[in-house]
Amino acid sequence: MSTLTPEAQLEGFLDKYTPAIAAQGRALRRKLRARFPGAHQLVYDNYNALVIGFGPTERPSEAVLSVALFPDHVTLCFLRGVDLPDPDRLLRGGGNQVRHIRLAEPEDLDQPAVAALLTEAAKRSPIPFKDFPRGPLVIRSISAKQRPRRPAPAKAAPAKRRAPSKRT
Repeated sequence: MSTLTPEAQLEGFLDKYTPAIAAQGRALRRKLRARFPGAHQLVYDNYNALVIGFGPTERPSEAVLSVALFPDHVTLCFLRGVDLPDPDRLLRGGGNQVRHIRLAEPEDLDQPAVAALLTEAAKRSPIPFKDFPRGPLVIRSISAKQRPRRPAPAKAAPAKRRAPSKRT
């Protein structure tokens, strides 16, 4: 059992990523907390990714969206995205429920089409988000075994071998 606060634990999870991905994750979290101040934040340091879910309660089944950090990109997931109206065709995924958007930068949340998806997802939540007080941060799980959080270094191209010289 960790003696660290949930905030300190989350910072440690983020520090495993490249500075660019960690900064994007922090900025997205700030933006989503400002948009949904009463949201409960549920953190899963999983095998494949670090996931921060946002929902009106601590129940994972009631979460509405999440931010998933991978070694080379960050994704915004709509947990009931299959039913969201998406006139701009931003949502990707073929599963039964979840749809996602790969985010290039935190400011992508400010695009009108993405903001409309966030608003509609929150509106469709069976339990409304509270506007205050600030919702808690809860570390839900930490996987013992995890994929690397940073991209693998690029491999150097193998040296070209010269053809053997012909001796006459």
